[in-house]
Amino acid sequence: MKKIDFLKIARKSARIADDKKGKDIVILNVKRLTIVANYFLIVTVDSSAQMRAVIDTIHEIVKQEDGVAPLRREGGRGVAWAVLDYGGLVIHVMTPQIRALYALEKLWSAARRIK
Repeated sequence: MKKIDFLKIARKSARIADDKKGKDIVILNVKRLTIVANYFLIVTVDSSAQMRAVIDTIHEIVKQEDGVAPLRREGGRGVAWAVLDYGGLVIHVMTPQIRALYALEKLWSAARRIK
């Protein structure tokens, strides 16, 4: 079984989100803080259409180039927060209001930010 490089996928996903005009993109290294994942990618988008574009494109490119599909995908049309869960990487794509409300960066403030 091939070992998955979740940091590589996080960085690739961040670039994809940036290409789709995602904002305030942050990768957090949470591997010493939780068993849920090694990394969180957090992206802000302005609309549900943009959210779908970011999530769908990440899903397609990561599956095609890395052979990895998410274990779970939450959120669909008309939602304010969508998640792709790859096991070692959880990608959160949300509207500015939801991002401010849940403040994941504050919740995981002990996590190291990846440049």
